[in-house]
This record gives sequence, C-alpha cells and structure tokens, in this order.
Amino acid sequence: MKTQETIKKIEESRGSRVVTYVTSDRQGPVNARVAMDIIPIISNQLRKIGKQDKIDLVLYSSGGDTMVPWRLVSMIREYCDHFSVLVPYKAHSAATMIALGADEIVMSDMSELSPIDPSTANVFNPVDPQNPQNRIPISVEDVMAYFDLAKNKFGIKSDEELTEIFKKFIDSNPSIHPLALGNVNRTHNLIKILAKRLLKSHKAPMKEDEIEKIIEFLTEKLYSHQYYIGRKEAKDDLGIKSVVFADKELSDLMSELYEEYKQEMKMTEIWNPETELGENQVMNKKVYKIAYVENAEISNYFEVNMEFKKVQQNVAQQTTIGPINIPQEQIVWRMIGQGWK
Repeated sequence: MKTQETIKKIEESRGSRVVTYVTSDRQGPVNARVAMDIIPIISNQLRKIGKQDKIDLVLYSSGGDTMVPWRLVSMIREYCDHFSVLVPYKAHSAATMIALGADEIVMSDMSELSPIDPSTANVFNPVDPQNPQNRIPISVEDVMAYFDLAKNKFGIKSDEELTEIFKKFIDSNPSIHPLALGNVNRTHNLIKILAKRLLKSHKAPMKEDEIEKIIEFLTEKLYSHQYYIGRKEAKDDLGIKSVVFADKELSDLMSELYEEYKQEMKMTEIWNPETELGENQVMNKKVYKIAYVENAEISNYFEVNMEFKKVQQNVAQQTTIGPINIPQEQIVWRMIGQGWK
C-alpha cells in the first residue's frame, strides 16, 4: 500500500503533519464506524509526532459515535496551533462534527458533509422483528418532524391539543417506550451543545448568530440524514466559513489517498458469504482490515478475523402432509477475533 508515500506528498504540499482516520463503509458485516477506541490510537501517534504548527486530519467515515468528535478534536488541538480536516470524499454525521471542530475544512469537488441529527438506540427502543437481539434505531429528526407537522402544518398550538397529539403518537406506536422519546430529546439537545463547542473551538472566533445558523441547518433544516452537502453549499448556503476549496494538486492527492484505502479495504466490493468461503471450500478463514490510522511513519489498522463453514441445516418447509424438515447446504460464519494492530 502506498498510503504513507501519499501522506508525505500531502505534508509537502500543505507544510503540515498529516494523520489519517479512515473507516470502511463496505456493505455487510465488515465495516467500521467512528468509535471511542480511536482515542488511544491517535493519541499514541500524536505523541510520536509531537507539537506542530499545523496538523491535518484526513478523514473518511460514514459516521458513528457522536461522543467521539469533541474528545478527538480537543485532543488534537493540544498538539498544534492550527488544526485542519481534509475530506477526500465522505465525512458524514459524527465525521461532519469532527470537521466542524477544525480551523479549516479542506474540500474537493467530491467531498461531502451531512446533517448531524443522529438515530438513537437503547433498551427502551422497539425490538427489531428481523433480529430480536437488536433494537430499531429511532431517528431524532423523524420524531421532531412529527410534532413539527402538528404545530406548523396543521396549526396546532395549544398545550391541550399538543398533549392529545403526543398521546396519539404513543397509542399508535405502542412499542416505543416514552423514555425512548426522552432519550431522543436528550440526544437532540446534546448534539446542538457539542456542535456549538466544536465551532467555538476555532482559532478565529465565529459570531453567535453564525454558529446558530450552521447548527440549525445541520440538525433541523435539511430534513434527511441522507442529504449530502458539497463544498459550495457548505460555504455559501450554510455559512461554514472554515470551508476551504482544495486546489487541483491537493484534490488529486486526496483522491489518490482515498482510492488506496478503498482498494486495501475493498470498500466497493459486494460482501457475499459464498465468495468469502471460496469455490469448492468447506471451511475458510479470512482477515479484513476495516479502519486505518496512519501518519508518514506509523500505521495502525483495525482487523477482523472471520471463519466460514459450509454446513447442512434442516429447514422446515410446508407440504401437503404438513411441515417437514429438509436438509439444505448453508454457509455460516462467525467472528473469531478483532482489534487494533
């Protein structure tokens, strides 16, 4: 992999020290999200790099734990006077929040941010009927939109009428515990507080009304978590003044780095257990790299080890004489190890 060579080229172009944080968004069970376990990994690399004038974080992720951005940004700022985030392609949700904490968000024409309204999942959420071990996430914005519909579209204003609307919501969704909605509201408020702290951490202070406008757009006004924001919209429409347009040389280097990680982690390949097992194989073991943290000298990656087996399992089928078990060949898999290397 040539990633560290490309990192050095970006450092030469930017006059900075570069750290990358890339999480795979490959479809299937072999992907990664922004997570708190990254803190000691990046901390170790920052201590090896030492205090710098400029640190650039090259960031690619579809999102994850919303508690990570403030912790990560505040830690990186201890090691530099000027902190920038370079976005080669996706920096969604929690990754957008990390970017908001930077003095510069360097974006190419391919770069994209997203809304920061999260989905919550806890013990009070409805059980997933497809997988009883999991809970169905509740979108903060879906709940907020329901009450916005009642208040602003149907003109319901009085406390009595809003109480009735709330009761109807609970009655029509008996699997949603009221405490799950309380968690939604708490998370919604927390996201706003964290986003404000991140925007206020810039070396060049922002005005309060500018901060409020950005937060309102990213938490409420875009209406879909799948609404992706390019650099021109981020700067001109949302008013994120920290957005900087990468020139062609830097854009090419950022895209080159992304392509190298994409190939290494096979991010665009379809995950299929038959393919992973291998043709004419009864058992196979495979290793997947699903996240990277690198600088020009040190490389860390998160590795997942999986085992695949071809087995015979009885599958119940309905017949004219009743249900019978028919043996069928199936592929099963399990995780046998994971962790940072």
